[in-house]
Amino acid sequence: MASSSGPLNEELQCSICLDVFTDPVTTPCGHNFCRTCLIKCWTNTQTCFCPLCKEQFNKKPDLKINTTLREVVQHFKEKLNLEEPEVFCDICDERKQKAVKSCLTCQSSYCETHLEPHLRVPCLKKHTLINAVENLEDYICQKHERPLELFCRDDQTCVCLFCTEGEHRTHNTVPIEEESQQKKIQLFQTQTDVQQMIQNRMKKIQEIQHSAELRKRNTVEEKSSSVDLFTDLIRSIERCQSELLKMMEEQQKTAEKQAEDLIKELHQEITDLKKRNTELEQISHTDDHLHLLQMYSTLCSRPHTKNWTEISIDSDVDVFPLYRALTQLKKTHKTLNEKLCQTGLDWAQKFAVDVTLDPDTANPYLLLSDDGKQVSRGNIKQDVPENPKRFDNGVLAKEGFSSGRFYYEVQVKGKTEWYLGVARESINRKEISLSPEDGLWIMVLNDQSEFLAFDNLSVGFSHTKTPEKVGVFVDYEEGLVSFYDVGSRSHIYSFTGQTFTEKLYPCFNPGVNDKGKNSNPLIISPVSSN
Repeated sequence: MASSSGPLNEELQCSICLDVFTDPVTTPCGHNFCRTCLIKCWTNTQTCFCPLCKEQFNKKPDLKINTTLREVVQHFKEKLNLEEPEVFCDICDERKQKAVKSCLTCQSSYCETHLEPHLRVPCLKKHTLINAVENLEDYICQKHERPLELFCRDDQTCVCLFCTEGEHRTHNTVPIEEESQQKKIQLFQTQTDVQQMIQNRMKKIQEIQHSAELRKRNTVEEKSSSVDLFTDLIRSIERCQSELLKMMEEQQKTAEKQAEDLIKELHQEITDLKKRNTELEQISHTDDHLHLLQMYSTLCSRPHTKNWTEISIDSDVDVFPLYRALTQLKKTHKTLNEKLCQTGLDWAQKFAVDVTLDPDTANPYLLLSDDGKQVSRGNIKQDVPENPKRFDNGVLAKEGFSSGRFYYEVQVKGKTEWYLGVARESINRKEISLSPEDGLWIMVLNDQSEFLAFDNLSVGFSHTKTPEKVGVFVDYEEGLVSFYDVGSRSHIYSFTGQTFTEKLYPCFNPGVNDKGKNSNPLIISPVSSN
């Protein structure tokens, strides 16, 4: 039934088994399902919910058959049966009667009355009779116009008696009834395999729904706990709270989307497998041996489906360790902040991108490596072409970003001065102003220990130690640019509440050479999260 088409069929289709309803029941939210399907869906869950809209019910609903819908379904099934094509007698002159048999020898179909001579006359009794079919020509050898009564195992095709005296003379041929019986046995095994695949996918749907439900409940509980915990902390911790909750929301959305996509894919496979199962069921019980043999290769082949054995979604929320750490370190602001920032770096590193320096934008005094991953300050101005993209100070990456998040790391080990950050595409490259207002979001190390951030006003701040590697993270939509000490996995500074409207490019400046004291290059390093 699932193979029938049309808008009405979709309205009468259970969204779990994707077949026409059997004993339909209605949930409190108004959606309909097969009674058996819904019971199976709720078997391994503590909370009953609607499989379609996910609404949860305080107590298990009392499922009663929707009698009106059941009658509509029954009428629909009867209508489908009535629409099956009928074969009429070829001999009847006036009112055509329904044919009961087709003769392959005579190539005609007969009603009960006109079939009688084939059951009585000796010569006619030798003719080959089959259940009435419309397309008699498919059962006749097109070359010899004789019934297809044999099956050539060498060529895997149906042939007539005359064919065995010609090109199939030396081939292994058997009666189609014999070959049909053998193929039925093999088709039965294939049908069994398909039915098992359907059951496995139904079970996988239940597992995914259960995992998604458990994860959602855990997320709600942990969100509530995090809100209670962060309420007592100072403003800097509140910012970390906001970032963490956003991360949890995104993880939850990702998990729900993964579950939704997996279930959709499983439903599609179940639909395809049910269609195959129906075809196998029909062909396995048919007396139409020729049709069975013609369809055998297609139906007996294993369906192209995914191996679902190892596929699942994680129902745990991976921020539990962070919450335990927050609870233990609540009285120690400094330690708590370090823990939050470490987690923030772990999250930021997931958005790592490959960045390469653009020589067309490099200041003439800058020396770039051949691979575009290192830049240092030279003492001699290089003879380079004039280029409106070229900076009077610093160099940009080739890669620009106009949406989403990106992260990269730069080795600054042994340097006493450097500038790192991002610049918008339209920034004035000849008279550079170190401020977000003019399109530059950078952090500066000055005199080996002094950190500056030009957040419209110059902001000086201290850090535990001079980092050897700096991570830069940008969230375009959130207007966030953050800097991390990768070695200590701690947060250094963030520009927040920014508005980006153009493509952003990573920006690098190794600082002055300072008579060799600051000769080490800035090195764009591969990101490897711990």
